[in-house]
Amino acid sequence: MIPERYKHETDYRKIPRQYLNPNIPKGRGMVKWQPFATLPEQFERLKQYVADQDKIERPVLSDDQLHELNLQLHQALHQNYPVQIEYYEEGWINDIDMYIIRIDTLNMVLEGKSCANGEKVCFSLFDVMRIHPL
Repeated sequence: MIPERYKHETDYRKIPRQYLNPNIPKGRGMVKWQPFATLPEQFERLKQYVADQDKIERPVLSDDQLHELNLQLHQALHQNYPVQIEYYEEGWINDIDMYIIRIDTLNMVLEGKSCANGEKVCFSLFDVMRIHPL
């Protein structure tokens, strides 16, 4: 016999185990979710769609901004001081602290050395958005 205080309780987790009916079938358990686990590619694709929603298009810089970037790049190259460069990469704006080693205007490539680990860094001049001296 179930006590009066548990008679109208709808959440079985709040009723002590001794008052619950032991003849209730268990159900299928995790078997019912098995078909979803057979498509991991679908989950990866959905994660990618969600991540892609936050991506931005490559910003378009004005002629004045390009001229200012060019001046800052050449100053940093000739005076050999570190800069923080904000650059566009696959939908995201990233930044890196680096020393500029070379500006290849023929191939439009910027080469530098990372301040963090000393590794060589190369990326397109078209991807450079901002330059801040350190």
